Amino acid sequence: MSIAKRVSKINPSFTLQMATKAADMRSRGIDVINFSVGEPDFNTPKHIRDAAKKALDEGYTKYTAGPGMLELREAICEKLNRENGLSYEPKNILVSNGEKQSLYNACQAIFNPDESVIVFSPYWVSFPEFVKMAEADPVLVDTIPDKNFEPDFDDLKSKINSSVKGVIINSPSNPTGGVWRDEAIIELLKLAKEHGWVVISDECYERLVYDGIFTSAERLNKTHNIGATVLTCMSLSKTYAMTGWRIGYAAGPEDIIKAMSKIQGQATSCANSIGQKASIEALLGDQQCVEDMKGSFLKRRNLIVQLLNELPGVKCPVPNGAFYVFPDFSYYLNREANGKLLKDTFDISEYILDAVQVVTVPGDGFGSSGHIRFSYATSSKIIKEGMERVKNALEII
Repeated sequence: MSIAKRVSKINPSFTLQMATKAADMRSRGIDVINFSVGEPDFNTPKHIRDAAKKALDEGYTKYTAGPGMLELREAICEKLNRENGLSYEPKNILVSNGEKQSLYNACQAIFNPDESVIVFSPYWVSFPEFVKMAEADPVLVDTIPDKNFEPDFDDLKSKINSSVKGVIINSPSNPTGGVWRDEAIIELLKLAKEHGWVVISDECYERLVYDGIFTSAERLNKTHNIGATVLTCMSLSKTYAMTGWRIGYAAGPEDIIKAMSKIQGQATSCANSIGQKASIEALLGDQQCVEDMKGSFLKRRNLIVQLLNELPGVKCPVPNGAFYVFPDFSYYLNREANGKLLKDTFDISEYILDAVQVVTVPGDGFGSSGHIRFSYATSSKIIKEGMERVKNALEII
């Protein structure tokens, strides 16, 4: 049996592969420390879980409207107005099976074969793959590490041509944790308006910004009267520790939302009904749980940054968002460890895993040579032990 050619054009999610490898090692009794996880280590807050239980008891176990329950879309509109200063109606909202599906739907609905989409490097692993699955071409643009991995606008402008139809941005960022300055986003929005691009803004970590206030790209677009076309994609996964509930949403122009809903209707019908009911409580209920988790993440961020910068040859800037650090391990490239040349960060991560059973994520997989991603969505105790193990592994290189 032959497999469709499109499958060979996309790469598997290596972050999921790393998480699977860690789980397999644990199942074999290996004492592994996992810094690859892209989800909070907290349980979903009790009032949200209770809302799901109530929904089950009341029989909310059937299909919902394809774009999502009206009650939930109204709650999303209220949230966007309250927290982001954005005014939408339910017709501008699509609820999906996680924000990942929102982003996939967007690329399928907006881009055509042979068109191009700007993707900034380092990138979340799925961005270029979503573009390729739409039969469009990702155009990778450099960022500046010393400026929160903001766009290198010189590189961007050198790659603009008539085939470019859109741009994907992600601030706060996975994998870097970087938060772009408003000025950088405004400059990008102006370019998008000038060239007629659609801006897809992935803002799933919007509530996890530690220094300063997060401003949505569409808010900047409206405030500065830029007039770019912006599709905002958000999630409940990271904010409320609801990764497994698979609820995300998109907010944007009605024609784009309708097109995305049409695609979703044929793919998965609607999002999980119990998850949708729980999400209403998450968005409209007590928000103290978010602040509590954010406070814990901030302490862990400060701890892991300190410990990484104490490692010889490692440089780790302080990220302002999400729950990742993206230190520079370039010092160890082209050195030998256990008789093997460390030619890239895949080799460094593999060496650390084999030597001290610590799982990390190589930056080369995100399009960034020399960097390694560590998630600090784990306890301070584990962070300390894990950094001590990494220190021991590096000492013999």
